[in-house]
Amino acid sequence: MPGDIERQEMAKGNILIVDDEENILELIRYNLRKEGYRTEGFTTGEEAVKKARADGGDLLLLDLMLPGLDGLEVLKILKSDHRTQAIPVIIVSAKGEESDIVAGLELGADDYITKPFSLKILTARVRSVLRRNKGAAPASEELVRVHDLVIDPARHEVKHKNKPIELTATEFRILLHLAQKPGRVFTRNQIINAVRGENYIVTDRTVDVQITGLRKKLKTAGEYLETIRGVGYRFKD
Repeated sequence: MPGDIERQEMAKGNILIVDDEENILELIRYNLRKEGYRTEGFTTGEEAVKKARADGGDLLLLDLMLPGLDGLEVLKILKSDHRTQAIPVIIVSAKGEESDIVAGLELGADDYITKPFSLKILTARVRSVLRRNKGAAPASEELVRVHDLVIDPARHEVKHKNKPIELTATEFRILLHLAQKPGRVFTRNQIINAVRGENYIVTDRTVDVQITGLRKKLKTAGEYLETIRGVGYRFKD
C-alpha cells in the first residue's frame, strides 16, 4: 500500500519538467516534490512529447531553448494533438522579451515565467494553473450566442454565420470572457486576471496584441470588440 508521501503526490498530481540544464531541472523537481507533487524530468523536447502522448500529465513545465526540438515546437505538437492538448503548460525560459512571451501565449501556454525565477513564485504559479485547470469545468459550458457569433466553450469552437473560426487558446478565452458580458467594459488587468489568474505577470501590450489578432480572425465580426480609450475593451451589446 502507498505511504503518506505517495498518497499526497497522487492527490496533487504529476508534473512533467523539461529543461536541458540538469541543475535547474533537479532544483525544480526537488522543490515540487517537497510540495507533494510527483515529478518527471526530461532534457529534450522529444522525450517530453513521447511521455505526454503515452501517459499524459497534470502539468508541463517547459523550457524554450532545448537541443533538437525546441520548446515552441514542443508546444505546437502538444496543442495540435487531441491526446495532449488539454495538458496545461507553463513556459519557464530565459527568453523574456515581450515577443517571446506573446509567441508562447498565442501557441496555448497557460503561463510564462522568466529565468532567473523565485521558487516560491514558480510553486504559486503551478498551484494556480492546476487549480484553474481542475475548476475549469462545465459551469459556463453552455453556448454563447451574441450577434452572429456562436461560441461553444465545451468544444472550444467559434462560428461566425455558421463558418468556423480558428483561434488560439488565449484568443478563445478572451473572446469568451468579453462575449459572456456584452456591454461591460473590462480593463486589461481584469482580462488578464479572468483568463489566467491574478498572479499572472504580463504587459498591457500583450492584451492589445491578442485583441488585434482576434479582430483579424473575426473579420467583419471584429467590430464587436470595442476599444474604450484609457480603460480597456468591451464586447458590443
